[in-house]
Amino acid sequence: MGPTRAQFIQYAPAALAVVPLVAGPWSALAAAAAGAGAWTVGVSAPVLRSLIGCGFTATGCGIAAHEVLAAGGTPLIALGLAVPAGAAALAHRRNIADHTPALVPATTTTGAGAAVGLTSQAQLITAWWKEFISGPTQTEDRKLIQVGANLEHLALEADDDHVSFTGIITLPQGQQVRVRAADIAAVYQIPVSQVELGDPKHYAPNALPVTVQLKVPAAQPQIVAGTPTTPEEVWAAYVAVPEGAMPGTTLTVTRYDGPLDWEGIATRDRRAIGTVNLQDLAGNLELETIQIALAPGDKPSQMGIRVMREHALMHGTMLSSVVDELSMDSRGYIRAGTYVDGRPALLPLAQPGSGARHLYLVGGSRSGKSGLLEQILLSAHRSRIAVVLASPQAGTIAGASLSAYLGDGLDEAMGALRLAYAMMLDREARYRSPAFPFTDPLVLVVIDEAHMLLSVSSPYHLEAKAIVEQLTRRSLKRGIGVVLATQTPLAEDLGNSTVIRSQLLIGGGAVFLRCARGQGNLVGANAVEGAEGIDLSMIPSQWPGQYAKVSNRDMSGLATEAAAAPEDGTFGLGYLLTPGSQAIQFRSLHLDVAPVSLAGGEPPVGIENCDAWRERDAITQTPMVDKRGKNLIGSLTDLLAAAQGAPSSHEAPQDNSSGLQTIAGSSRPGAPGAAAGAPDGQELIKPRILELLREQSIPMTAETIARKLGTSAKNIKPRLSELKKRDEVTNENGLWRAA
Repeated sequence: MGPTRAQFIQYAPAALAVVPLVAGPWSALAAAAAGAGAWTVGVSAPVLRSLIGCGFTATGCGIAAHEVLAAGGTPLIALGLAVPAGAAALAHRRNIADHTPALVPATTTTGAGAAVGLTSQAQLITAWWKEFISGPTQTEDRKLIQVGANLEHLALEADDDHVSFTGIITLPQGQQVRVRAADIAAVYQIPVSQVELGDPKHYAPNALPVTVQLKVPAAQPQIVAGTPTTPEEVWAAYVAVPEGAMPGTTLTVTRYDGPLDWEGIATRDRRAIGTVNLQDLAGNLELETIQIALAPGDKPSQMGIRVMREHALMHGTMLSSVVDELSMDSRGYIRAGTYVDGRPALLPLAQPGSGARHLYLVGGSRSGKSGLLEQILLSAHRSRIAVVLASPQAGTIAGASLSAYLGDGLDEAMGALRLAYAMMLDREARYRSPAFPFTDPLVLVVIDEAHMLLSVSSPYHLEAKAIVEQLTRRSLKRGIGVVLATQTPLAEDLGNSTVIRSQLLIGGGAVFLRCARGQGNLVGANAVEGAEGIDLSMIPSQWPGQYAKVSNRDMSGLATEAAAAPEDGTFGLGYLLTPGSQAIQFRSLHLDVAPVSLAGGEPPVGIENCDAWRERDAITQTPMVDKRGKNLIGSLTDLLAAAQGAPSSHEAPQDNSSGLQTIAGSSRPGAPGAAAGAPDGQELIKPRILELLREQSIPMTAETIARKLGTSAKNIKPRLSELKKRDEVTNENGLWRAA
């Protein structure tokens, strides 16, 4: 077997130095052969140049020596010409010191071949060690790490993907090893983590063992025996266990296209699965909630599961393509969008034979809430349902022209609520025993941005809260449904009223769209049965990859008239919940055309000609609660009587010190809000208590408050308890302060 690549590079110059002495002019051929061989084995460019220069020198010396001998000259002169050839060989040896061949594992062979390969590796390791670490000599250009720190007892291990060597760094007696792991790593061009030096505490100062991993095998993913890998195994290990999201269930995979794209059916043996905490399920499967979709099956003991890599609703469903499905069917349902499994997502607007239905709509800015409201207005119009629209934030609903009465702006929206309440009282007076179907049209009361009316900070808080509570409780049997839209599911958006949300969910359905971060958890105080564990803030605003698509767009060539595609954002993506079912992922229809354009040019559906509608101008200006926010007017007769003395539309409502509105014309006997006949002057005492606590800004006892107000403590304590129930004052260890 011929020499190895390293041996060829080292000993070819010596051969070139000897050949001229015996071969004469044939040395040129030998130099050419050496250069061709060096090029064939693939040496580096500096080594090849050094070898060519050495060949030229040796060739010239060989030709000159041959001519001297042929001319009968002195042989000593010919022998002297061999000295430059030897110097050229030594120069080549020095030149290749900085271009030592890389340390690679020797090819694994059988027999003597393996021994030769390992010997070559050992020679290279030793050569590098002596050249850069131990010496024996050093120059000005290259400083040795520690002169005399030899590598003894070298042992080499090499296979296809692993090369390492061990040895002992030795020095003469009395010296200490100063070679560091970082020095060795720099010499052999490997990470420091692959060099291991013995602990000097356990060895002699002049003898330190070293282990160097020249080549480490690539880390391969190891699957521990028994680790779940298939969906069924993962389900059994994390979901079906007692502490999992669906204990006692088994998974049957019906479609599998990878660990992030599969469908299956979860089954519990002869027991209902019930509601599933989606956040717990996502945690069990190590996925995001938006990647999982649940679909209740025909049996209570089954639940459909879908895991998605690319969302099935990314491309949306166009409004214009399903326009025929917008009208209410015989069951009272309209199409609101598409479920994740491709089925139409239906919303109830009415219940034929028993009245209307409610709808609770939650969605933050840019979530698609306004688009869904416009779609509902169009469906109501096509289904011949009259609409009373209360929009505190003026000009936000494009389809407002489809409503029979529009309250645009905060004050006007409150007027729309009063009109809706009056319509309910009117129908209650006319339909003592409801007989269906009504001869009057169904009415849908749509309240957009309801938190602007219901939250504690609203000037209409108490009145709006009282009216909406009564509407959600009593209006369905009178053919009046409520669609209430807020930005978050927080109780504060509904005026801290549990009645409103519970009645909305019982009386119809709910749509949950994306909310602001930290405000979309349907858990804890905001828990909704059937939507446990859903965090609406986890719904992304863009589909994966869309951010890069927008950021890389050339603004100079942006098409200003191009219509937005459904996959440009997740508008309308959320969850639809109907009574008695699980929240299912869906997406509302994409408004590729203006909903008003599909109305057919017909005028809005009108409300029946009744007392409440005829007196709507006065009713919308008539506050319906007393200045305490209580005693809501309970009959149409009292309401019409109060409306006769209501301020005109250009007069602003009167405010008292506690932020509540007074009722004009309330001085008549028996009128709601008549404060003159209140026992113990309680309507005068409570505002004075609040004013005192707010002005003093210090906690007081009931006796101190009574003394300052010039009355007895027995009159103060009941009033303080009432104020505390309304969260207007607080009590800490008998000390009262304003909330």
